[in-house]
Amino acid sequence: MNRKKKADKKESERLSMRRVLQNNFYILRIIRKASPVILYADIFLDLLWSVLEFLSGAFLLKVVVDRMDAGAPMERLVAVVLTVCGIHLVVWFVQQWFWSVYFEVTYTRVSAIITRMLIRQMSAVELSRYEDPTYYEKYIKAMNEASHRSFRVLWSLEGLFGQVFSLSANSILLFTIDPWLVLFALVPFGVGFLKNVRNKVAFQENDEMQKVEWKRSYIQRTFYLNDYAKEMRLTGMAEKHLDDHMETVEDFKRIKHKYGGRLAALDYTTRISHEVITILGAGLYAVYATLVRGSMGVGDCLVVLNSIGSVSGYLQNLVANLASFHEHALYTENLRSFVEYVPKIGENPEGLVAEAAPLVTSHVGYRYDGAERDALTDVSVEIRPGETIALVGQNGSGKSTFVKLLLHLYEPTEGQITLGGQPMNDYNLTSWRDHFNVVFQDYRIFALTVAENVLMRPLSDDPAARAADYARVEAALRASGAWERVEKMPQGMDTMLTREFDDKGVVLSGGEAQKVALARVFAGDAPVVILDEPTSALDPVAEYTVFENMARECRDRTLIFISHRLSSAVSADRVYLFDGGRVVESGTHRELMERGGHYADMFHKQAESYCATDGETDIEEVTV
Repeated sequence: MNRKKKADKKESERLSMRRVLQNNFYILRIIRKASPVILYADIFLDLLWSVLEFLSGAFLLKVVVDRMDAGAPMERLVAVVLTVCGIHLVVWFVQQWFWSVYFEVTYTRVSAIITRMLIRQMSAVELSRYEDPTYYEKYIKAMNEASHRSFRVLWSLEGLFGQVFSLSANSILLFTIDPWLVLFALVPFGVGFLKNVRNKVAFQENDEMQKVEWKRSYIQRTFYLNDYAKEMRLTGMAEKHLDDHMETVEDFKRIKHKYGGRLAALDYTTRISHEVITILGAGLYAVYATLVRGSMGVGDCLVVLNSIGSVSGYLQNLVANLASFHEHALYTENLRSFVEYVPKIGENPEGLVAEAAPLVTSHVGYRYDGAERDALTDVSVEIRPGETIALVGQNGSGKSTFVKLLLHLYEPTEGQITLGGQPMNDYNLTSWRDHFNVVFQDYRIFALTVAENVLMRPLSDDPAARAADYARVEAALRASGAWERVEKMPQGMDTMLTREFDDKGVVLSGGEAQKVALARVFAGDAPVVILDEPTSALDPVAEYTVFENMARECRDRTLIFISHRLSSAVSADRVYLFDGGRVVESGTHRELMERGGHYADMFHKQAESYCATDGETDIEEVTV
C-alpha cells in the first residue's frame, strides 16, 4: 500500500508539459471569469513598469554619462531626468491604486468563485467521498491553496512578460558595449534550472507539512470548541492532546531536517552563481577593460556594474518563473482532480419528480469502501404512503446505513430502491431528497437564529411570506415542545443559537437542542419523515408528548423512525428488526411479540429494566 501511494505521488509530480499548460490556463480562465480586465491590466502595468525601470535605470545612466562626456548642457540633462521621474511617479501611483483597490476586490471575487465551486462539488458528491481519505485530502488541499495559488499563476505570467522585456533590453545594451559580457550573464542560466528541482522538493515538503498542520489544527480545536469542553476537563485527554501537540512539533522538525538541507543547498548554488560568478566576475572584467585595456568608457563601465547583476537576475528569474508554472500545475492538479470528479449519484435534471407512492427496497446491499464485509445484505422492505415504520436493532446493525440509502446519499452496491415502481436513479436527485424531511441522530445546531435553524433556510424577504414563516416556526416549536424555552429567549425566534459569532447567543442543552431539531420535521411538508433516534435526549414525558404530536401532525405523511427504545415501536404499522446488516424479523408489534423471537426477547428485557425503576408499571400493559 505504501509503495502504491509513493508511486502515485511520484506520478503526480511528473506532469506532462501539456498538462502543465492546461492546469495553468485552467486557473487563468477562472481569473478571467471573475474579472476580464485584471488579467490584461496586470500584464500591461507590469510590462509598462519594466519599460520604465529600464529607461530610468541602465539606459538613463548611459545617456546621462555619455552626454556629460560630450559636454551637453546640464539643463537638458536635468529635464530628461525629471521627465522620466515624473512618468515613473505617475505609473507607480496608478499601479499602487490598482493593487490596493481593484486587485483586492477581484481577489475576493476569485476566491469566492473557487470556494463556491469547491463547496458545490463537495455538496454534489456522494457521502462515501467524505469517507475516502484520498479524495477528502484533495478537498482540503484545494481549499487551502486554490485562492492564493490562482494569483500566483497570474503573477508568474505577468513576471514572464516583464522579465522577457527587461532581459532583452538590458542584454542588447550590454552586447553593444562588449559582447563578452553576455557570457557572464548566461552562467546562472543553467543553474536556474535547479529552481525546477527546488519547486519539486518544496512541493513534497509542503505536502507533508499540511498533514502535520491538519493534526495541529484539530488538536487546537478540541481545546476551544464547546463540543469537547467537558471531556477535556474531566479526563486525561488534555494531557494526551498536549503530548500529541508536541509530536506535531517533532514532526515539523523532522520534515525540516528531511528537506531543509536540500533546499538550502539548491538556494546556495543559485545565489553563489549569481552574486560571485556573474556580478563580481563581470564587474572585475569591466573595471579591467576600463582602467587597463582602455576599451570601455567610464559610462559604459558604470552601466555594466549597474546592469550585469540585473541581467543575470532576469535570467535566473525567467528560468525560475518557467519552473514555477510546473509548481502551480502540481497544486492545480489537486483542485482539478477534485472538481472534475464525476459523482456516481448525479442530479439527473430531466428525471422524474418524486410523489407519494410505495417506497420499496429489493434485495439491497451496501459495503463501505475498504470494509471487509457488507454493512447491509439482502434487505427487502416495502413502505406504503401514510404508514408508520419502526426500524429497530442494536448499534451497528445497519439501520442508519439503510436510511442513508433511502435518501440516496449512498448508491446501493446490490439490489435496487424504487418509488412507485420506478428505480431511484430515474428520479431527479433534488426532487427525490426533497421527498423526505429528516432529523439524524447526529443532528447539528447551526450558528443561526432559532427560526433559521428550524426552517433550515433563510426567512423570506416578502413581508407576508416572512410572517407566514414565523407562524410556521412557532407551530413547529410548539409541536416539538421547544416553544416554552424559545419564548423566554431575549429575541424569541430571532435569537442566535450558539455563541460562535454572537456573545449574546443562546447555548441549548442536549434535550432543548433535540427539540429544536425535531421542529424541523414539523415545519416541513415532505411526504416522508425520517427520524433517527428522535428522542434520545428527552425524558419519558417529553418523549411521549413528541410522539403524540408526531402522530397528529404526520397523520397524512409516511413516518420512518429508528429507535433503541422498543416501546416507541408499539404503535407502528410495521416493525423491521435489523441484525448484522439484515432484516431478521418484520411485522406489527403484536405479531412479533406472539412469535416470541428476538424482538420479543429484546422487548421483555427492556420492559423489565424499565419496571425495575417503576414498580407500578405492568409489563403486560406495554406488550399489547
